[in-house]
Amino acid sequence: MTSAPLRGLTILELGHSVAAPYAGLILAELGARVIKVENPATGDYARGWGPPFYKEDATAFHALNRGKESITLDFADPADAAILKRLIGDSDAVIQNLRPGLLEKFGIDVEQIRQEKPDLIWCDIGAFGKDGPLSRKPGYDPLAQASSGIMSVTGEENRPPVRVGVSIVDMGSGMWTVIGLLAALYERQRTGNGARVATSLFETGLAWMTIPLAAHAVSGEVRKPHGSGLAEIVPYQAFEAKDGWVMIAAGNDKLFGKICEALPGLKQLGKDPRFARNRDRVERRGELLPQIEAAVKKMTVAEVGEALDAVQVPNCPLLQIDQVWRHPQTEAVGILVKSDDQKWVGLPFTLDDERPTSGGTSPALGASNEALRQQYQ
Repeated sequence: MTSAPLRGLTILELGHSVAAPYAGLILAELGARVIKVENPATGDYARGWGPPFYKEDATAFHALNRGKESITLDFADPADAAILKRLIGDSDAVIQNLRPGLLEKFGIDVEQIRQEKPDLIWCDIGAFGKDGPLSRKPGYDPLAQASSGIMSVTGEENRPPVRVGVSIVDMGSGMWTVIGLLAALYERQRTGNGARVATSLFETGLAWMTIPLAAHAVSGEVRKPHGSGLAEIVPYQAFEAKDGWVMIAAGNDKLFGKICEALPGLKQLGKDPRFARNRDRVERRGELLPQIEAAVKKMTVAEVGEALDAVQVPNCPLLQIDQVWRHPQTEAVGILVKSDDQKWVGLPFTLDDERPTSGGTSPALGASNEALRQQYQ
């Protein structure tokens, strides 16, 4: 398989911040031509999300916009609005995450466009969905984390709420958009018809909450945060050693038994029938976890890792960002892709052992203005 399977497709990105740009990045890395439309006054908001900055723009912008072209258009200018409509007409798909009602304000009627171009795939990324009491409300990743329940199960019990430290909802919404777009593209090959793909930050947040929401539906349980742990499995969390933290994941009863054999002073714990089954360990986590914590506290991270590796219990040290960047496993999987004179995180999959990448750089604001305006005037 070619590492650029979407070569020949043209994607118009009417997006800013994270969700739509991440969708555009995925498509660009897979070989599509992605034309990014930006406000001539401000550009994508992410250009200013720093420091740090690289070549005038924030590294956050570069991380999400490699391999794209940039054109600046003022939707209030009739000439620019006409160029926008011609760009849409020449695209296979449009991705947009503009605030509700903005396109309609400037005379962009999506349903009319789709009637005129029935093979167009139009992708909407909203905040709270197209219907309902919050449908016109603008939103960002932390609002979706708060309103979908993610923040209620993140952090530690009886402590102030915390968000997941990365834009997991924004990036997830971008991924769902690409999945929907590719499904619509496959259907278009069969029927010749496009589709309107829609997702939202709120729906993405609800999708990440699939298991806690299912637990509530069945039992009425309202999940609480468990720090680095998990509500359904014990032990399945980070433990503090002499010189750092180590994550231990005993995903089944056999692995729990191996932990008790491998760590000093826990053999009798492994024979205690009260902890034989995971459901019992979950109910008695308050009694069980302090005993494991005490055993790990006497060891270094390396000693814990060696002991658990010897019996094949999943574990790993908790790494800081600088450690992740230089870790030999990061280098071995080849996810850091070269662009210009920098390395960036690429797509987390390979096609026939080759990682898809455009090899392109992030565009300066309006970098393709001259060429695209000449083409679409």
